[in-house]
Amino acid sequence: MDTISNIPVITIDGPSASGKGTVATLLARELGWYALDSGALYRLTALDCMKKKVDLDDQDAVSAVAAGLSIKFLPEGVFLHDENVSESIGSEQVGAIASKIAVYPKLRATLLQSQRNCRRAPGLVADGRDMGTLVFPDADLKIYLVADVQKRAERRYKQLMNKGFSVKLSSLIADLEARDQRDMNREYAPLRPADDAITVDSSDLDIDETVAVVLKHWYHRIDPAE
Repeated sequence: MDTISNIPVITIDGPSASGKGTVATLLARELGWYALDSGALYRLTALDCMKKKVDLDDQDAVSAVAAGLSIKFLPEGVFLHDENVSESIGSEQVGAIASKIAVYPKLRATLLQSQRNCRRAPGLVADGRDMGTLVFPDADLKIYLVADVQKRAERRYKQLMNKGFSVKLSSLIADLEARDQRDMNREYAPLRPADDAITVDSSDLDIDETVAVVLKHWYHRIDPAE
């Protein structure tokens, strides 16, 4: 077994707005590990496609944009080609485009190695939709985080309103349902729990409670007596 494969990985997959990104960030902070927000890579690709007016139906063109991304994840924000785009990649428009282009096999293949390169000691918490099924199939712990669509929409609504975006709750519910169907039914790496994943329902849990549940599973995994 090589050195890289000895580095522990926890994957957190699930549908949009299930809280996986926040949970992954807090979990990584608690463990002192690195965090990978795989969705950010697709959002950054989507944003760059928008800026360059790339035909979103052209899989080759979209994949070429992804291959040429210059990205920096810094404490002060996410930078794309040296521009801080932390706010921009959180918009619903960018999210919708990211969901649309994420079905492209060529794009996913382009970003696959970039995601695997994020596996660094002392460990990695990776969140997305295919982290446990495709990107890190050998992960030490795989979590599939779900929540009721109404609760997910309410969470997204609060996030966007706090960022100054004007949105309707009914539109968010419809959008999340559409994304779920698109993600679960895409041909390449569809959204689904890995065979050995543990499903955690966060509908009635706050973020801290959800992190505590995942931590409990992790400590039990490394020491069943815990």
